[in-house]
Amino acid sequence: MSELNKCPICGGELVEKEVEKLLKGGSNTAVVRVKALVCTRCGERLYTAATVRRFEQIRRKLARQDVADFRPIGQFFQVG
Repeated sequence: MSELNKCPICGGELVEKEVEKLLKGGSNTAVVRVKALVCTRCGERLYTAATVRRFEQIRRKLARQDVADFRPIGQFFQVG
């Protein structure tokens, strides 16, 4: 994924993992599974530029309510 092998935050070791990222756009939220480099010490996640562009695209679609190609997985509720 990257030649980076140390966390830029704490200097810990980075390992590639599949992670879930919550993305919000307007009143909608999506869960996206992507690969990231994750620090074994502090948990910092590093994403590729292509992944970040994908996040922004999804956020824009959520904000426009353009969710026809997204699969519903449940409901979100706000308490309080």
